[in-house]
Amino acid sequence: MMKSISFISALMMTSIASAAFAKTVKQEPPMGAMREGEVVLVDDGSCPAGQIRRVVGGNHTKAGGTKQIVRTSSCVRR
Repeated sequence: MMKSISFISALMMTSIASAAFAKTVKQEPPMGAMREGEVVLVDDGSCPAGQIRRVVGGNHTKAGGTKQIVRTSSCVRR
């Protein structure tokens, strides 16, 4: 029981840490250049001071994908 709790907590910490290591770029990648669910932080000055734009890749058919999942973006704290 204790081993499974330790394993689950280690797995959760790994997933949290991987989200913190998203790639930061100066401009948003072109359509079709990101994988579905891929997260990129865009530092192009479009968000208010102290925030950065978080872009999550989609897989929309209009961008060459196979699903109806659109790319999303939002401003988040640095």
